[in-house]
Amino acid sequence: MLQAVLFDLDGTLANTDPIHFLIWQRLLQKYGLEIDVPFYRQHISGRLNDDILQDLLPQLSSEEGKQFCLDKEARFRDMAQGQLQTLPGLLPLIDWLKQQGMQSAVVTNAPRPNTEFMLKTLKLDQTFDIVIISGDLPIGKPNPLPYQEALRRLDLAPEQSVVFEDSPSGIRAAVAAGITTVGIASSHPPKSLYELGAKLVIDDFTDDRLTHLGLMI
Repeated sequence: MLQAVLFDLDGTLANTDPIHFLIWQRLLQKYGLEIDVPFYRQHISGRLNDDILQDLLPQLSSEEGKQFCLDKEARFRDMAQGQLQTLPGLLPLIDWLKQQGMQSAVVTNAPRPNTEFMLKTLKLDQTFDIVIISGDLPIGKPNPLPYQEALRRLDLAPEQSVVFEDSPSGIRAAVAAGITTVGIASSHPPKSLYELGAKLVIDDFTDDRLTHLGLMI
């Protein structure tokens, strides 16, 4: 029986990828790297900043990489201020979960300052039972550990929950954790999310097919 819903943050609660793409594009230009949307989707979207820099800018020292990430995320918060909106249907779904006495969680690869900023800006900072930040764990998505940690803290088995994810790394993590996974096609084509193991792919939370998963919205 379904007892909890686990949400990714970026691209799932709000469509933030267009902002992240612009910032990465501008910052990487300084290092002679020109990226387009397909490149962003394949190499950046949903991944931890440290892993991205290791692949794209291995010449940076540890301190340079840390400063790059701090600057990048500060720019995101500046650009996102006043632009963030929840995906359609999210708030009614959250209200329904509360009415049913079901648990909810956020499981994200986003750094803590961004996570706190987004949840506060979206007025969701008091909404979820737990928030799992991959940076606090030994490894992040696409490893299943962040979702396994959420299940552990909620004291649930994988079959008692559903995950909403938009990125390949997130889909891989949730599927590897054995959780029924719904893809959000905000940043990647539905076909690619199905190929990664999503049971259902939707544009937003107004899709009435969610009732087939026991989510009556």
